[in-house]
Amino acid sequence: MSLTPYNTYHHMQNMRREMDRFFTTSFSPMLSTDLGHDFGIPRIDLYQTDSEVIASCDIPGLEKKEDVHIEIDNNLLNISGNINRFNEINENQMYRQERFVGKFQRSITLPPGTSPEGIQAVYKNGVLDIRIPKTKGTDRKRINVEFQ
Repeated sequence: MSLTPYNTYHHMQNMRREMDRFFTTSFSPMLSTDLGHDFGIPRIDLYQTDSEVIASCDIPGLEKKEDVHIEIDNNLLNISGNINRFNEINENQMYRQERFVGKFQRSITLPPGTSPEGIQAVYKNGVLDIRIPKTKGTDRKRINVEFQ
């Protein structure tokens, strides 16, 4: 048996982990299915290459480009829209509904160094890919310190 030092902050770390989990899940059980997916909150993967930042967002059910709105304001990417399902099953014939219908909205902070100009968005097979170019220059500046 090996000896491990006692971590005095172990309980605090567990409490913080539980609080983080509490605040990242939905507050209302009506908004969440028993599968754990939140209604109206699309999932986003955000990654970058050498020349651009790419946001891939799962939004199945969009029928036309007017159903989704994309805006960038102060380095914040906002994706919103509406999913309509027409000519499907009548509401009183529905036994269980897990597919999302209605308005959705998601905002995510972009990494620094992105440009709001030249953004491209493509929707294919239920996935919205947004390509945001990076700025060419760097905002980093070295400051010389004068010693006296």
